[in-house]
Amino acid sequence: MADQFDYDVLVIGAGPGGYVAAIRAAQLGLKTACADSRATLGGTCLNVGCIPSKALLHASEYFEAAAGGAMAKMGIKVKPELDLPTMQGQRLDAVKGLTGGIEFLFKKNKVDWLKGHATFKDAHTVDVGGKSVTAKNIVIATGSSVTPLPGVEVDNDKGIIVDSTGALELSKVPASMVVIGGGVIGLELGSVWRRLGAKVTVVEFLDQILPGMDGDVRKEANKILARQGLEFKLGTKVTGAAVKGKKAVLTLEPAAGGKAETLEADVVLVSIGRRPNTDGLGLDTIGLATNKRGQIETDHEFATSVAGVWAIGDVIPGPMLAHKAEDEGIAVAENIAGLTGIVNHDVIPSVVYTMPEIAGVGLTEEAAKERGAVKIGKFPMLANSRAKTNHEPDGFVKVIADAESDKVLGVWIIASVAGTMIAQAAQAMEFGATSEDIAYTCHAHPTHSEALKEAAMAVQGKPIHI
Repeated sequence: MADQFDYDVLVIGAGPGGYVAAIRAAQLGLKTACADSRATLGGTCLNVGCIPSKALLHASEYFEAAAGGAMAKMGIKVKPELDLPTMQGQRLDAVKGLTGGIEFLFKKNKVDWLKGHATFKDAHTVDVGGKSVTAKNIVIATGSSVTPLPGVEVDNDKGIIVDSTGALELSKVPASMVVIGGGVIGLELGSVWRRLGAKVTVVEFLDQILPGMDGDVRKEANKILARQGLEFKLGTKVTGAAVKGKKAVLTLEPAAGGKAETLEADVVLVSIGRRPNTDGLGLDTIGLATNKRGQIETDHEFATSVAGVWAIGDVIPGPMLAHKAEDEGIAVAENIAGLTGIVNHDVIPSVVYTMPEIAGVGLTEEAAKERGAVKIGKFPMLANSRAKTNHEPDGFVKVIADAESDKVLGVWIIASVAGTMIAQAAQAMEFGATSEDIAYTCHAHPTHSEALKEAAMAVQGKPIHI
Protein backbone atom coordinates (compact mmCIF):
# COMPACT_ATOMS: atom_id res chain seq x y z
CA MET A 1 0.00 0.00 0.00
CA ALA A 2 0.96 3.65 -0.26
CA ASP A 3 4.05 4.78 1.61
CA GLN A 4 2.74 8.26 2.32
CA PHE A 5 0.96 7.03 5.50
CA ASP A 6 2.39 5.81 8.81
CA TYR A 7 0.02 2.83 8.71
CA ASP A 8 -2.22 0.92 6.32
CA VAL A 9 -4.78 0.53 9.11
CA LEU A 10 -5.29 2.44 12.35
CA VAL A 11 -7.98 1.09 14.67
CA ILE A 12 -9.40 3.46 17.30
CA GLY A 13 -10.40 1.39 20.33
CA ALA A 14 -8.95 -1.86 21.68
CA GLY A 15 -12.16 -3.57 22.79
CA PRO A 16 -13.38 -6.89 21.33
CA GLY A 17 -14.12 -5.26 17.97
CA GLY A 18 -11.01 -3.09 17.76
CA TYR A 19 -8.35 -5.51 18.95
CA VAL A 20 -9.72 -8.30 16.73
CA ALA A 21 -9.80 -5.94 13.71
CA ALA A 22 -6.19 -4.91 14.41
CA ILE A 23 -4.92 -8.49 14.76
CA ARG A 24 -6.79 -9.66 11.64
CA ALA A 25 -5.51 -6.70 9.58
CA ALA A 26 -1.94 -7.47 10.69
CA GLN A 27 -2.40 -11.17 9.85
CA LEU A 28 -3.43 -10.08 6.35
CA GLY A 29 -0.12 -8.25 5.89
CA LEU A 30 -1.26 -4.70 6.59
CA LYS A 31 0.86 -2.38 8.73
CA THR A 32 -1.44 -1.85 11.69
CA ALA A 33 -1.76 0.24 14.85
CA CYS A 34 -4.45 0.33 17.53
CA ALA A 35 -5.08 3.43 19.67
CA ASP A 36 -6.70 3.20 23.10
CA SER A 37 -6.71 5.45 26.14
CA ARG A 38 -7.07 2.68 28.75
CA ALA A 39 -4.03 1.41 30.65
CA THR A 40 -4.87 -2.14 29.54
CA LEU A 41 -6.23 -3.61 26.31
CA GLY A 42 -9.61 -5.31 25.89
CA GLY A 43 -12.02 -2.41 26.27
CA THR A 44 -15.11 -2.48 28.48
CA CYS A 45 -15.72 -6.18 27.90
CA LEU A 46 -12.45 -7.46 29.32
CA ASN A 47 -11.76 -4.77 31.91
CA VAL A 48 -15.13 -3.93 33.46
CA GLY A 49 -17.77 -5.91 31.55
CA CYS A 50 -18.29 -9.44 30.25
CA ILE A 51 -15.21 -11.05 31.79
CA PRO A 52 -15.11 -9.68 35.36
CA SER A 53 -18.87 -10.09 35.72
CA LYS A 54 -18.59 -13.77 34.74
CA ALA A 55 -15.84 -14.23 37.33
CA LEU A 56 -18.20 -12.96 40.05
CA LEU A 57 -21.22 -14.82 38.66
CA HIS A 58 -19.33 -18.12 38.66
CA ALA A 59 -17.89 -17.62 42.15
CA SER A 60 -21.23 -16.53 43.61
CA GLU A 61 -22.92 -19.60 42.08
CA TYR A 62 -20.46 -21.82 43.97
CA PHE A 63 -21.15 -19.89 47.17
CA GLU A 64 -24.90 -20.29 46.79
CA ALA A 65 -24.64 -23.97 45.87
CA ALA A 66 -22.77 -24.52 49.12
CA ALA A 67 -24.97 -22.23 51.22
CA GLY A 68 -28.33 -22.78 49.63
CA GLY A 69 -28.70 -26.53 49.65
CA ALA A 70 -27.94 -27.68 46.08
CA MET A 71 -24.87 -29.46 47.44
CA ALA A 72 -26.75 -30.78 50.46
CA LYS A 73 -29.22 -32.47 48.08
CA MET A 74 -26.25 -34.34 46.61
CA GLY A 75 -24.92 -35.39 49.99
CA ILE A 76 -22.28 -32.67 50.42
CA LYS A 77 -22.72 -30.73 53.65
CA VAL A 78 -20.74 -27.53 54.10
CA LYS A 79 -21.17 -24.18 55.81
CA PRO A 80 -19.49 -21.68 53.49
CA GLU A 81 -17.85 -18.51 54.68
CA LEU A 82 -17.64 -15.59 52.28
CA ASP A 83 -14.16 -14.17 51.69
CA LEU A 84 -15.08 -11.25 49.42
CA PRO A 85 -11.52 -9.85 49.01
CA THR A 86 -10.35 -13.23 47.63
CA MET A 87 -13.43 -13.48 45.39
CA GLN A 88 -12.67 -10.01 44.06
CA GLY A 89 -8.99 -10.95 43.75
CA GLN A 90 -9.70 -13.87 41.43
CA ARG A 91 -11.85 -11.52 39.31
CA LEU A 92 -8.89 -9.14 38.95
CA ASP A 93 -6.56 -12.06 38.17
CA ALA A 94 -8.84 -13.22 35.34
CA VAL A 95 -8.89 -9.71 33.87
CA LYS A 96 -5.11 -9.29 34.22
CA GLY A 97 -4.41 -12.61 32.50
CA LEU A 98 -6.70 -11.91 29.56
CA THR A 99 -5.72 -8.27 28.97
CA GLY A 100 -2.07 -9.35 29.13
CA GLY A 101 -2.90 -12.05 26.60
CA ILE A 102 -4.06 -9.43 24.09
CA GLU A 103 -0.87 -7.44 24.65
CA PHE A 104 1.06 -10.61 23.80
CA LEU A 105 -1.04 -11.13 20.64
CA PHE A 106 -0.36 -7.53 19.56
CA LYS A 107 3.39 -8.12 19.90
CA LYS A 108 3.21 -11.49 18.15
CA ASN A 109 1.26 -10.01 15.21
CA LYS A 110 3.30 -6.77 15.13
CA VAL A 111 0.39 -4.45 15.95
CA ASP A 112 1.56 -1.11 17.39
CA TRP A 113 -0.36 -0.13 20.52
CA LEU A 114 -0.69 3.66 20.63
CA LYS A 115 -1.61 4.78 24.14
CA GLY A 116 -3.86 7.80 24.32
CA HIS A 117 -7.20 9.28 23.26
CA ALA A 118 -7.57 9.53 19.47
CA THR A 119 -9.19 12.51 17.73
CA PHE A 120 -9.60 13.03 13.97
CA LYS A 121 -7.70 15.88 12.37
CA ASP A 122 -8.74 14.80 8.87
CA ALA A 123 -9.95 11.53 7.29
CA HIS A 124 -6.42 10.05 7.30
CA THR A 125 -4.89 11.76 10.35
CA VAL A 126 -5.57 11.40 14.05
CA ASP A 127 -4.07 12.99 17.10
CA VAL A 128 -3.21 10.31 19.70
CA GLY A 129 -2.19 11.78 23.03
CA GLY A 130 -0.66 14.85 21.38
CA LYS A 131 1.09 12.92 18.60
CA SER A 132 -0.06 13.04 14.96
CA VAL A 133 -0.51 9.66 13.21
CA THR A 134 -1.61 9.00 9.63
CA ALA A 135 -3.27 5.93 8.11
CA LYS A 136 -4.75 4.96 4.76
CA ASN A 137 -7.70 3.33 6.58
CA ILE A 138 -9.08 4.26 9.98
CA VAL A 139 -11.51 1.96 11.82
CA ILE A 140 -13.70 3.48 14.54
CA ALA A 141 -14.25 0.82 17.23
CA THR A 142 -14.78 3.01 20.27
CA GLY A 143 -17.59 0.93 21.82
CA SER A 144 -20.20 2.23 24.23
CA SER A 145 -20.58 3.54 27.76
CA VAL A 146 -23.28 3.52 30.41
CA THR A 147 -26.40 5.54 29.58
CA PRO A 148 -26.97 8.10 32.37
CA LEU A 149 -30.38 8.39 34.00
CA PRO A 150 -31.57 12.00 34.43
CA GLY A 151 -31.90 12.88 38.10
CA VAL A 152 -29.68 10.00 39.26
CA GLU A 153 -26.02 10.89 39.62
CA VAL A 154 -23.54 7.99 39.52
CA ASP A 155 -20.47 8.21 41.76
CA ASN A 156 -18.57 4.91 41.77
CA ASP A 157 -16.01 6.21 44.30
CA LYS A 158 -18.66 6.63 46.99
CA GLY A 159 -20.09 3.18 46.19
CA ILE A 160 -23.71 4.17 46.87
CA ILE A 161 -25.10 5.08 43.43
CA VAL A 162 -23.03 3.05 40.97
CA ASP A 163 -22.98 1.88 37.37
CA SER A 164 -21.94 -1.60 36.25
CA THR A 165 -18.25 -0.78 36.84
CA GLY A 166 -18.93 0.29 40.43
CA ALA A 167 -21.18 -2.72 41.05
CA LEU A 168 -18.25 -5.05 40.24
CA GLU A 169 -15.97 -3.26 42.70
CA LEU A 170 -18.06 -3.28 45.89
CA SER A 171 -15.86 -4.09 48.89
CA LYS A 172 -18.67 -5.41 51.05
CA VAL A 173 -22.04 -7.05 50.44
CA PRO A 174 -24.77 -4.40 50.75
CA ALA A 175 -27.75 -5.27 52.95
CA SER A 176 -30.04 -3.87 50.25
CA MET A 177 -29.56 -3.06 46.58
CA VAL A 178 -31.85 -1.51 43.99
CA VAL A 179 -31.15 -2.24 40.35
CA ILE A 180 -32.60 0.32 37.94
CA GLY A 181 -33.23 -1.56 34.68
CA GLY A 182 -34.38 -5.16 34.17
CA GLY A 183 -32.04 -5.84 31.25
CA VAL A 184 -29.09 -8.20 30.94
CA ILE A 185 -26.50 -6.28 33.00
CA GLY A 186 -28.89 -5.41 35.83
CA LEU A 187 -30.09 -9.00 36.21
CA GLU A 188 -26.58 -10.46 36.09
CA LEU A 189 -25.04 -8.12 38.66
CA GLY A 190 -28.20 -8.09 40.75
CA SER A 191 -28.08 -11.88 40.93
CA VAL A 192 -24.39 -11.82 42.03
CA TRP A 193 -25.11 -9.66 45.07
CA ARG A 194 -28.40 -11.44 45.82
CA ARG A 195 -26.51 -14.76 46.04
CA LEU A 196 -23.93 -13.21 48.35
CA GLY A 197 -26.63 -11.98 50.73
CA ALA A 198 -28.08 -8.65 49.55
CA LYS A 199 -31.82 -8.03 49.33
CA VAL A 200 -32.18 -7.00 45.68
CA THR A 201 -35.07 -5.08 44.09
CA VAL A 202 -35.18 -4.60 40.32
CA VAL A 203 -37.06 -1.54 39.04
CA GLU A 204 -38.04 -1.77 35.35
CA PHE A 205 -39.87 0.90 33.36
CA LEU A 206 -41.51 -1.65 31.02
CA ASP A 207 -44.13 -4.17 32.14
CA GLN A 208 -41.67 -7.07 31.75
CA ILE A 209 -37.94 -7.71 32.17
CA LEU A 210 -35.46 -8.47 29.35
CA PRO A 211 -36.76 -6.17 26.58
CA GLY A 212 -36.18 -7.56 23.09
CA MET A 213 -36.27 -11.20 24.13
CA ASP A 214 -38.99 -13.75 23.35
CA GLY A 215 -42.21 -13.21 25.36
CA ASP A 216 -42.29 -16.74 26.84
CA VAL A 217 -38.67 -16.41 27.91
CA ARG A 218 -39.28 -13.02 29.55
CA LYS A 219 -42.23 -14.36 31.59
CA GLU A 220 -40.48 -17.57 32.64
CA ALA A 221 -37.21 -15.77 33.51
CA ASN A 222 -39.18 -13.36 35.70
CA LYS A 223 -40.80 -16.29 37.55
CA ILE A 224 -37.52 -18.17 38.06
CA LEU A 225 -35.60 -15.09 39.27
CA ALA A 226 -38.44 -14.07 41.60
CA ARG A 227 -38.38 -17.58 43.10
CA GLN A 228 -34.67 -17.07 43.72
CA GLY A 229 -35.44 -13.96 45.75
CA LEU A 230 -35.09 -11.04 43.33
CA GLU A 231 -37.96 -8.62 43.89
CA PHE A 232 -39.40 -6.88 40.82
CA LYS A 233 -41.15 -3.53 40.50
CA LEU A 234 -42.32 -3.54 36.87
CA GLY A 235 -43.99 -0.67 35.00
CA THR A 236 -42.15 1.71 37.35
CA LYS A 237 -39.95 4.71 36.63
CA VAL A 238 -37.28 6.30 38.81
CA THR A 239 -37.69 10.06 38.87
CA GLY A 240 -34.89 10.98 41.24
CA ALA A 241 -32.25 9.84 43.71
CA ALA A 242 -30.57 11.43 46.68
CA VAL A 243 -27.72 10.20 48.86
CA LYS A 244 -28.58 10.63 52.55
CA GLY A 245 -25.71 9.62 54.79
CA LYS A 246 -24.66 6.10 53.78
CA LYS A 247 -27.88 5.31 51.90
CA ALA A 248 -29.62 6.26 48.67
CA VAL A 249 -33.26 7.28 48.58
CA LEU A 250 -35.04 6.81 45.26
CA THR A 251 -38.29 8.40 44.13
CA LEU A 252 -40.46 6.04 42.08
CA GLU A 253 -43.66 6.53 40.08
CA PRO A 254 -45.81 4.14 38.07
CA ALA A 255 -44.68 4.38 34.41
CA ALA A 256 -48.29 5.10 33.42
CA GLY A 257 -48.42 7.97 35.92
CA GLY A 258 -49.66 7.94 39.52
CA LYS A 259 -48.65 8.38 43.12
CA ALA A 260 -44.92 8.66 43.90
CA GLU A 261 -43.23 6.50 46.53
CA THR A 262 -39.72 6.35 47.96
CA LEU A 263 -37.36 3.39 48.22
CA GLU A 264 -34.21 3.27 50.33
CA ALA A 265 -31.12 1.16 49.57
CA ASP A 266 -27.46 0.80 50.56
CA VAL A 267 -26.46 0.55 46.89
CA VAL A 268 -28.25 1.62 43.71
CA LEU A 269 -27.09 0.17 40.39
CA VAL A 270 -28.01 2.23 37.33
CA SER A 271 -28.18 -0.10 34.31
CA ILE A 272 -30.68 1.29 31.83
CA GLY A 273 -28.55 0.58 28.77
CA ARG A 274 -25.48 1.80 26.90
CA ARG A 275 -24.81 4.53 24.37
CA PRO A 276 -22.21 4.78 21.57
CA ASN A 277 -18.89 6.47 22.37
CA THR A 278 -18.63 9.11 19.66
CA ASP A 279 -18.00 12.26 21.75
CA GLY A 280 -14.50 13.65 21.54
CA LEU A 281 -13.62 11.78 18.32
CA GLY A 282 -13.84 14.92 16.21
CA LEU A 283 -16.31 13.36 13.77
CA ASP A 284 -17.52 16.81 12.73
CA THR A 285 -13.95 17.61 11.58
CA ILE A 286 -14.23 14.90 8.91
CA GLY A 287 -17.90 15.60 8.15
CA LEU A 288 -19.20 12.34 9.64
CA ALA A 289 -22.67 12.72 11.18
CA THR A 290 -24.31 10.29 13.60
CA ASN A 291 -27.93 9.11 13.47
CA LYS A 292 -30.67 9.97 16.01
CA ARG A 293 -29.31 7.36 18.43
CA GLY A 294 -25.77 8.70 18.18
CA GLN A 295 -24.61 5.75 16.07
CA ILE A 296 -22.41 5.86 12.98
CA GLU A 297 -24.16 4.43 9.92
CA THR A 298 -22.15 2.14 7.62
CA ASP A 299 -22.76 0.16 4.47
CA HIS A 300 -22.73 -3.66 4.30
CA GLU A 301 -18.92 -3.64 4.29
CA PHE A 302 -18.67 -1.37 7.42
CA ALA A 303 -17.50 1.64 5.38
CA THR A 304 -18.84 5.02 6.56
CA SER A 305 -19.83 7.89 4.26
CA VAL A 306 -16.25 9.22 4.52
CA ALA A 307 -13.79 7.41 2.23
CA GLY A 308 -11.13 5.48 4.16
CA VAL A 309 -13.08 5.63 7.45
CA TRP A 310 -14.80 2.47 8.70
CA ALA A 311 -16.81 1.64 11.84
CA ILE A 312 -17.75 -1.50 13.78
CA GLY A 313 -19.20 -2.71 17.09
CA ASP A 314 -21.27 -0.71 19.57
CA VAL A 315 -20.83 2.59 17.66
CA ILE A 316 -22.87 1.26 14.70
CA PRO A 317 -26.49 -0.02 14.68
CA GLY A 318 -27.28 -3.52 15.95
CA PRO A 319 -27.04 -5.32 19.29
CA MET A 320 -24.28 -4.07 21.59
CA LEU A 321 -22.59 -7.43 22.02
CA ALA A 322 -18.88 -8.29 22.18
CA HIS A 323 -19.18 -11.21 19.76
CA LYS A 324 -20.99 -9.08 17.16
CA ALA A 325 -18.12 -6.57 17.40
CA GLU A 326 -15.52 -9.36 17.06
CA ASP A 327 -17.13 -10.74 13.91
CA GLU A 328 -17.39 -7.24 12.46
CA GLY A 329 -13.71 -6.68 13.37
CA ILE A 330 -12.67 -9.68 11.29
CA ALA A 331 -14.99 -8.66 8.44
CA VAL A 332 -13.83 -5.03 8.26
CA ALA A 333 -10.14 -6.07 8.21
CA GLU A 334 -10.86 -8.51 5.39
CA ASN A 335 -12.79 -5.85 3.44
CA ILE A 336 -9.92 -3.37 3.83
CA ALA A 337 -7.52 -6.05 2.56
CA GLY A 338 -9.69 -6.57 -0.54
CA LEU A 339 -11.25 -9.85 0.62
CA THR A 340 -14.94 -10.41 1.33
CA GLY A 341 -15.84 -9.96 4.99
CA ILE A 342 -19.47 -10.63 5.86
CA VAL A 343 -21.44 -10.73 9.11
CA ASN A 344 -24.90 -12.30 9.10
CA HIS A 345 -26.72 -9.95 11.46
CA ASP A 346 -29.81 -12.19 11.47
CA VAL A 347 -27.88 -14.86 13.40
CA ILE A 348 -26.31 -13.11 16.39
CA PRO A 349 -26.92 -15.05 19.63
CA SER A 350 -27.51 -13.23 22.90
CA VAL A 351 -27.01 -14.66 26.39
CA VAL A 352 -27.92 -13.61 29.94
CA TYR A 353 -25.51 -15.26 32.39
CA THR A 354 -27.90 -15.61 35.30
CA MET A 355 -28.49 -19.09 36.73
CA PRO A 356 -30.12 -20.63 34.77
CA GLU A 357 -28.69 -18.91 31.69
CA ILE A 358 -31.06 -17.37 29.16
CA ALA A 359 -30.12 -17.43 25.47
CA GLY A 360 -31.69 -16.70 22.12
CA VAL A 361 -30.86 -16.42 18.45
CA GLY A 362 -32.96 -15.27 15.49
CA LEU A 363 -36.55 -14.09 15.76
CA THR A 364 -38.81 -14.04 18.81
CA GLU A 365 -42.17 -15.77 18.42
CA GLU A 366 -43.82 -12.33 18.28
CA ALA A 367 -41.55 -11.09 15.46
CA ALA A 368 -41.78 -14.37 13.53
CA LYS A 369 -45.60 -14.30 13.60
CA GLU A 370 -45.60 -10.80 12.12
CA ARG A 371 -43.84 -12.24 9.07
CA GLY A 372 -46.12 -15.23 8.51
CA ALA A 373 -47.34 -18.57 9.83
CA VAL A 374 -45.02 -20.44 12.20
CA LYS A 375 -44.77 -23.81 13.95
CA ILE A 376 -43.42 -23.94 17.46
CA GLY A 377 -41.88 -26.74 19.48
CA LYS A 378 -41.17 -26.52 23.21
CA PHE A 379 -39.48 -28.93 25.56
CA PRO A 380 -39.06 -28.42 29.34
CA MET A 381 -35.65 -28.95 30.98
CA LEU A 382 -37.54 -30.80 33.73
CA ALA A 383 -37.97 -33.67 31.24
CA ASN A 384 -34.27 -33.69 30.26
CA SER A 385 -32.42 -36.48 32.05
CA ARG A 386 -29.14 -34.59 32.56
CA ALA A 387 -30.82 -31.43 33.88
CA LYS A 388 -32.97 -33.54 36.23
CA THR A 389 -29.96 -35.50 37.52
CA ASN A 390 -28.02 -32.26 38.07
CA HIS A 391 -30.92 -30.69 40.04
CA GLU A 392 -31.34 -28.05 37.29
CA PRO A 393 -35.03 -28.42 36.38
CA ASP A 394 -35.75 -24.78 35.47
CA GLY A 395 -36.31 -23.62 31.91
CA PHE A 396 -37.16 -24.90 28.45
CA VAL A 397 -36.06 -24.93 24.83
CA LYS A 398 -38.29 -23.33 22.22
CA VAL A 399 -37.80 -23.73 18.47
CA ILE A 400 -39.67 -21.44 16.06
CA ALA A 401 -39.90 -22.65 12.46
CA ASP A 402 -41.57 -21.38 9.29
CA ALA A 403 -44.89 -23.23 8.90
CA GLU A 404 -44.33 -23.95 5.22
CA SER A 405 -40.60 -24.45 4.71
CA ASP A 406 -39.83 -25.69 8.27
CA LYS A 407 -36.75 -23.40 8.24
CA VAL A 408 -35.67 -22.50 11.79
CA LEU A 409 -36.39 -18.81 12.43
CA GLY A 410 -35.47 -18.58 16.11
CA VAL A 411 -34.39 -20.62 19.12
CA TRP A 412 -34.85 -19.56 22.74
CA ILE A 413 -33.42 -21.41 25.72
CA ILE A 414 -33.52 -21.15 29.49
CA ALA A 415 -31.15 -23.75 30.96
CA SER A 416 -28.06 -23.90 33.19
CA VAL A 417 -25.88 -24.09 30.04
CA ALA A 418 -28.10 -22.17 27.60
CA GLY A 419 -25.17 -19.99 26.48
CA THR A 420 -23.28 -23.05 25.29
CA MET A 421 -26.36 -24.75 23.81
CA ILE A 422 -27.29 -21.72 21.68
CA ALA A 423 -24.15 -22.18 19.54
CA GLN A 424 -25.68 -25.27 17.94
CA ALA A 425 -28.85 -23.36 17.10
CA ALA A 426 -26.84 -20.48 15.61
CA GLN A 427 -24.79 -22.87 13.48
CA ALA A 428 -27.89 -24.70 12.29
CA MET A 429 -29.52 -21.38 11.31
CA GLU A 430 -26.35 -20.20 9.55
CA PHE A 431 -26.68 -23.27 7.33
CA GLY A 432 -30.40 -22.65 6.76
CA ALA A 433 -31.44 -25.72 8.77
CA THR A 434 -35.01 -26.93 9.17
CA SER A 435 -36.35 -28.11 12.52
CA GLU A 436 -36.28 -31.61 11.01
CA ASP A 437 -32.51 -31.26 10.44
CA ILE A 438 -31.99 -30.67 14.17
CA ALA A 439 -34.51 -33.35 15.15
CA TYR A 440 -32.75 -36.01 13.07
CA THR A 441 -29.22 -35.12 14.23
CA CYS A 442 -27.95 -37.61 16.81
CA HIS A 443 -27.28 -35.87 20.13
CA ALA A 444 -25.12 -37.42 22.87
CA HIS A 445 -26.96 -38.80 25.89
CA PRO A 446 -27.28 -37.69 28.63
CA THR A 447 -26.72 -34.00 27.77
CA HIS A 448 -28.68 -30.79 28.16
CA SER A 449 -28.47 -30.44 24.36
CA GLU A 450 -30.94 -33.28 23.88
CA ALA A 451 -33.61 -30.76 24.94
CA LEU A 452 -32.93 -28.85 21.71
CA LYS A 453 -33.38 -32.04 19.68
CA GLU A 454 -36.65 -32.76 21.53
CA ALA A 455 -37.93 -29.19 21.00
CA ALA A 456 -37.17 -29.60 17.28
CA MET A 457 -39.06 -32.92 17.36
CA ALA A 458 -41.93 -31.06 19.04
CA VAL A 459 -42.15 -28.75 16.01
CA GLN A 460 -42.92 -31.92 14.05
CA GLY A 461 -45.37 -32.84 16.83
CA LYS A 462 -43.45 -35.80 18.21
CA PRO A 463 -41.10 -35.33 21.16
CA ILE A 464 -40.26 -38.61 22.91
CA HIS A 465 -39.74 -37.75 26.55
CA ILE A 466 -42.90 -35.81 27.37
